[in-house]
Amino acid sequence: MKKKKIQEAKQRDENKGEKVHKLLLVLSGAVIGFLNGFFGGGGGMVCVPILEKVLGLDSKHSHATAIAVIFPLSLISAFIYVINGVIESLPLLTVGLGVVLGGILGSYALKFLPPKAIKIIFALIMFVGGIKLIL
Repeated sequence: MKKKKIQEAKQRDENKGEKVHKLLLVLSGAVIGFLNGFFGGGGGMVCVPILEKVLGLDSKHSHATAIAVIFPLSLISAFIYVINGVIESLPLLTVGLGVVLGGILGSYALKFLPPKAIKIIFALIMFVGGIKLIL
């Protein structure tokens, strides 16, 4: 009888932990979506650390998953910007071409770079971006 109560208590704790974990993921997703919509793609900078810390994904999987998460968010944000007339045609075409080419090269490089190199590159980009924003 005592063993059964202990097992039931463990099961309740596990279920509670799962619910908290899922809630944390949904809240994290909402923050990422807001930042992506607000900054026009800035959600990826938050998404990667969340995927690493909350889900425990390694660096490569975190970056790849962040891209998969941010892509539809970016499409939705872009659609809203187009509807509101905020997007200019020339920058869209020229920068868009560069983004597509850079995305192809980046996803190819992600397959071959070691996780430590990916973390260093990501940290450097975040650092330089932060300094640039401050200045």
